[in-house]
Amino acid sequence: MTFDEPTRLARFPIAREGAFLAHAAVTALPEAVAHAMGRYAQACSTQHQEFGDFLDDLKATRHLAARLIGARASEIALLGPTSLGLSLFAGGIDWKPGDEVLCYRDDYPANVYPWMELARRGVVVRFLEPEEPGAITPELVERALTPKTRLVALASAHFLTGYRLDIGAIGQLLHGRGVLFSLDGIQTCGAFPTPVEHVDFMSADAHKWLLGPMAIGIVYVSEDRFEELRPTLLGAWNVHSPDFITQDAIRFVPTAQRYEPGVLNGTGILGFKAALELLLDVGIDAIAGRLMQLKAHLLDGLDALGCEVVGPREGPAAHAITTFAPPGGHAAGALFDHLTAAGITASCRKDRSGKEFLRFSPHFYNTEAELDRAIEALRTGLERGGRRGLIPRRPGFDPQFGPC
Repeated sequence: MTFDEPTRLARFPIAREGAFLAHAAVTALPEAVAHAMGRYAQACSTQHQEFGDFLDDLKATRHLAARLIGARASEIALLGPTSLGLSLFAGGIDWKPGDEVLCYRDDYPANVYPWMELARRGVVVRFLEPEEPGAITPELVERALTPKTRLVALASAHFLTGYRLDIGAIGQLLHGRGVLFSLDGIQTCGAFPTPVEHVDFMSADAHKWLLGPMAIGIVYVSEDRFEELRPTLLGAWNVHSPDFITQDAIRFVPTAQRYEPGVLNGTGILGFKAALELLLDVGIDAIAGRLMQLKAHLLDGLDALGCEVVGPREGPAAHAITTFAPPGGHAAGALFDHLTAAGITASCRKDRSGKEFLRFSPHFYNTEAELDRAIEALRTGLERGGRRGLIPRRPGFDPQFGPC
C-alpha cells in the first residue's frame, strides 16, 4: 500500500492539485480508471460498443464486484446510481396494505424517499430514532420491530457522522425474525468490509469510496430473493427474447441480469472494473486499517484546534468520515471557502437543525502530510475569522456544500 511520492502522484493525479479529502462525496478518478474508460471509448470509435472484449470485461466486472462483498457473480447487477437500486428494491416487492418498513429519516435522502413513497401503496413507514445521529445499533432495531415489519432499510454508514452498522448482527437479527434487509452500501463499499451474507438487497454506486465513475455500481440481490423481488424495469436484456422476438409470456433470465433491462453503461463498467482491480489488489482489510490511521491523525489536529467532532472516534463503528463543527462559533461554510482556496477539497453539511459542519473523508492513498496541510489551512482560516468570498462562484456548483 505504501507508494513513493512520484508513484502516488502518477496513480492518483488529483493529489498533484491539492489534498482531496471528499471521498464521501464524489471521488476524483485514479489514473488507471480514467485510462480504462478512455481506452474503451477510443475502441468504440473503430467498432461497435458491445464488441467481444467488452462482453468479457462485463463478466469479469461482475466477478470482481461479487468478490468485494462476498457474493456470487450471479447475484450482481451492474447499475447505478445507488438510488436506482434502492428504488428497484422498494418498487419490486409485492407489498400488502399494513406491511411496515423501518428506516432512518436522517439517512441520505436516496435511502429514505423510495420507502416513503410506499405509503401510497398502503405500506406503513416507521423511522428509527437513535440517541445520536446515525447510531443505528442492533438493539435499537430490535426494539423497533413489530409483527408487521416486513423490511428494514439502512445505510452501511451514516453520511454525516460516519457511524458504521454492524451489518452481520443486524442482518442475523432480521433474518431470525423473517424480516428483509435492504442496505445502502455506498459509504462503506471500497473502504471497509461490507459483507452481504445476511443482506437481501444492496445498492452502492462507484463514485465514492469505490473510486469509480458516476452512475455505475453494484446492485446485489440474494438469489433466494429473486422471485420475491420482481424486476420493475423490463427490456430485451432481462426478459427472454430469442432472436429479439417478443414472447407470449414474460420470463426473466435466471441471474441478477434480470434487473438490467437493456444496454449497460460500457464506459462506466470499464472504469469500474479498473477501480475494483485497484482496491482488491490493495485489499479491503488493509484499506480499512489505513483509513483508521488517517482518522486518528486527523483527530489529533482537530482536537488541538478545539473542533467539535461528531460520530465515533474509534472502534468498529468508526469511519474515516470525520465531521466536525468549528470552534468559537466560526461559520463552517466560510471555512469551507477558505479550505477550497488553499487547495483542500472537503465537504460542508448541515444536520436537521440547520447546524453546519465540515467533513473530511480521506482515502487510503492520502498522506499524513496532506492532512497536516488541511489542519494548517483550517487554523489559518480560524485566525482570519472564516471570511466568505475567498473563491469565485462557479455556475452549477454550490460553493457551500459542493458535490453530494
